[in-house]
Amino acid sequence: MPCVLMSRALAHLNTMQRRNFIRMILFVVFFSIGAAALGISILCDDLVQYYRNKRLLTVTQQSLNRLESLNTDYDALLEQLENDPNLVKRLAPATLGTEPEDANAVYPRATPEQLAAARQALTQDPNDQSAAPVLPNWLTRCSEPRRRITLFISGSFLILISFTCFTPARQSQGKGKR
Repeated sequence: MPCVLMSRALAHLNTMQRRNFIRMILFVVFFSIGAAALGISILCDDLVQYYRNKRLLTVTQQSLNRLESLNTDYDALLEQLENDPNLVKRLAPATLGTEPEDANAVYPRATPEQLAAARQALTQDPNDQSAAPVLPNWLTRCSEPRRRITLFISGSFLILISFTCFTPARQSQGKGKR
């Protein structure tokens, strides 16, 4: 007889442990989702600012790389000018539009529009990604005021549900005294 009572008590304890484990899993799931929704709704402005700053940093870095490249090109050109003084005489008519000193030399005549188009084509970076979206789509949707309020309310409700419905069940004192 004591063995039967002991096995029933163990079976009851085993089912209680299973129920508490399931409640714990549900509590963790509901609380995590609610906390994430609540956190995103509260930190949305900071996330938007973070992504904008990250994008500005990328654009600034690209601009800095272009300036360093131009400095390197100008340094190389200055070095060539120092090594070859005749280079100025050859480049001046093409760049400044003056008349060439050499009567036998032929220099191309370009219009200002053609020069502007060539300059624009040379300064464009083929790897430039400035047209890329600034914010991820999910953050753009979450930053709308109506959706932020919805996220905040739903996150709060999920946290409340997890605390009220999925906390471990306490045994009644009547059963505990027996």
